[in-house]
Amino acid sequence: MRINKYLAESGIASRRAADKMIENGEVKINGRICSVGAEVSEGDNVTVNGKTVSTVKKYEYYIMNKPKGYVCTVKDDKGRKTVMDLLPPNVKRVFPVGRLDYDSEGLLLLTNDGELTFRLTHPKNEIPKTYLVKLEGSISDEALNRVRNGVYIDGRRTGKCNVKIAEELKNAVKLHITITEGRNRQIRKMFEAVGKEVKLLKRIKVGELTLKGLDRGEVRKLNAAEIEYLMNL
Repeated sequence: MRINKYLAESGIASRRAADKMIENGEVKINGRICSVGAEVSEGDNVTVNGKTVSTVKKYEYYIMNKPKGYVCTVKDDKGRKTVMDLLPPNVKRVFPVGRLDYDSEGLLLLTNDGELTFRLTHPKNEIPKTYLVKLEGSISDEALNRVRNGVYIDGRRTGKCNVKIAEELKNAVKLHITITEGRNRQIRKMFEAVGKEVKLLKRIKVGELTLKGLDRGEVRKLNAAEIEYLMNL
C-alpha cells in the first residue's frame, strides 16, 4: 500500500496532506525517512513525528455547519481558529473532507476514512456540490451564461456548471451554483472573472446531503443512511 493511502486510512490526514508531511520529512518507515510513493508492507513500523501509526479499526463521520472565521485544517501555523475547535471533546482524530475558505461557511464533512475522503474530493469523480452565493446589485444573463459555460481562472477554464437565481433583493441577488470541481477559491474567482464580487458563500449541499437541522457552528454524526449514500456517490 502506498504510504499516503496508509496514512489516510489510519486517520492521520488526507492523501494530499499526507504527501506534504512526507515531503517535510515527518514520516518514517522502519526508522527511515520515506519518500512520496513509498510502499508500506505488513509488519512495517510507520511513524509520524516519532509517534507510531496504526490502522483505524473504526471510522467516524461527521457533518458540520461551518461558520466564517475558521480554517479547514487540523492545525494552523498562523494561529487562527480551525474547524477542529468546533468538535466535541470526545471526537477521535478526524480531518476535513475538502475545504471551505476562511470567509466561507456551510456544509463540511469530517472523517478518518481516507478512502471516502479521496472519493469525494478527487476531480475525476465529479461529486456535485451546491453553494448559495450572494452578490451586490444584479447580474446580467450574459454574465450568468459565461459562468455556466466556463471562465478562465488561474490560466485554466472551469467546467460547465449549473447556476440559477434563487432570490432577487433590492440591492443584491442570491444564486445557487452547483460545481463538480474543487479548485482553490473557485467560485469567488469565477464571479470575479465576470466582474462580480462574492459577498456571501455558503455550501448547502454535497450531492443531496444538506445542512437540515444544523445551526451555524453545530456538528453531528452522520447516520447510517447518510454514510451509505456518500459511499455510493
